[in-house]
Order: sequence, then C-alpha cells, then structure tokens
Amino acid sequence: MTQTTEVTIALLVRGCPVSHVLLDWKKRSLGQAQYAGIGGKVEPGESTREAAVRELREEIGMHVAPDDLRYLGKLTFIFPCKPEWSQIAHVFLASRWRGQPTETVEMKPAWFPIAEIPYEKMWHDYSYWLPRALEGQDATSTYAYAADNKTVQMVRLGQREAGC
Repeated sequence: MTQTTEVTIALLVRGCPVSHVLLDWKKRSLGQAQYAGIGGKVEPGESTREAAVRELREEIGMHVAPDDLRYLGKLTFIFPCKPEWSQIAHVFLASRWRGQPTETVEMKPAWFPIAEIPYEKMWHDYSYWLPRALEGQDATSTYAYAADNKTVQMVRLGQREAGC
C-alpha cells in the first residue's frame, strides 16, 4: 500500500472581508504553468503548520508566525489514472506576515482581487473550495479527477475533523 503524500496550501489574504489573495504562478514541476496557493510537501517530523510556515519562507520569502495561520481543512485529491499524484492538502489562511512576496526559481507570486481570480488557469478543484476558504469556511472536501487528470469528476464536501 502506497502512503499518500501530505502537502500544505497557504493562502495570504488582504482585507476584512477578504478583498485580495496571493497566488503563485508555478514555473516547474507538478502544476506547471498554473496559479495555485503557496505550499508543498510536509517533511518527516514536521507538523502541517510548520510545513506551511517553511514553504511560505522558501517559496516566496514571506514570514508568517505559526499562530497567524488559520486552519481551514483538509483537501483529498484522487487521481485514479495517475495515483502518484494523489495527495492530501492541509489548507491555511493568513492575513498577517512579514516581508514582500519574492519570485523564486519555482514560483512567481501575484495578488488578485477576489473577483479576478484566474480559475481557468488553476487546477479545476480550486473553483470548488477556494471561494469557501476565502470566506473563512471549512474547505474540507474530496476531489476525484477524470482520466484527463485535469477535470474534476467527483466532489464530496465534508466536515473538518478536530485538530490540524
């Protein structure tokens, strides 16, 4: 049995209510040439919160205190035709940080007004969970992708379990 990869997705936002979100243009690897939240794999011995803090620092040079990350839930992604892509993502939101978003070899960050989020240039699942997350709602859900590995075939909305 293969162990499912655990990753984080961190959303930096401005405004109350949220008016802008920081997304990254992925320059290489899985998800290349698409916008996404900031994140990556959880390393052995690292909590999901610690991973989100590290990924924000490594990927775009932003410093977020662990207590400033609000846990929004767990996303499960199933790719029946590419099982090695299947993963569990823990979503966090932060409205406080230090630093300025900086482009790296992997990512190019950009702020988007909520009404102008480029869903057509993102993984298909973002159109389901991101609006809920930006409203501070529970993002917990499961997505099964079709054979094209681009289109969501099944969506199951769930309730968050205690903890993160």
